[in-house]
Amino acid sequence: MDQEKIREGVKLILEGIGEDISREGLVETPDRIARMYEEICGGMKESAAEHLCKRFHVDSSDMVLEKDITFYSMCEHHMLPFYGTVSVAYVPNDSVVGLSKIARTVEVFARRLQLQEQMTAQIADAFMDNLSPKGVMVMVEAEHMCMTMRGIKKPGSKTVTVAARGIFDDNEKLQSTFYRMLGK
Repeated sequence: MDQEKIREGVKLILEGIGEDISREGLVETPDRIARMYEEICGGMKESAAEHLCKRFHVDSSDMVLEKDITFYSMCEHHMLPFYGTVSVAYVPNDSVVGLSKIARTVEVFARRLQLQEQMTAQIADAFMDNLSPKGVMVMVEAEHMCMTMRGIKKPGSKTVTVAARGIFDDNEKLQSTFYRMLGK
């Protein structure tokens, strides 16, 4: 990540909105913003494969569900936050991953400039490509600051996206079990 370009860009934005970049409260802002972007866009240089490679053998093919994984991301259209929860269910094919690895996989994709619809699909595809389960289903529920603090200004509204792969794709009974386990 090019910290200097970020600092210069922030200075230009501050000047563009009419701020005095030498004002006490703003002097260190470009550096703070550059460090912040290193953190919140850190998923750009990560691969989900590194989190999904450590597996544990299982004889069962019962569904595994990790729900209500909190995430924060940035909308690529407005560079404003969107945040909410992700729920991931998969049916193992001889192996499972540690539960923390599910949340870490979510973070890889959330910590990028992103579209919610795209992030949902990326999480599902990462599981299929790297864990090779019989199927996976991902649901993301999020509030978008580009909808709540600007534009239409509808705070509290949530966007829900779902991706189903493998045996979840066309199995209404399995999908119903997923939603029932979520309490939906």
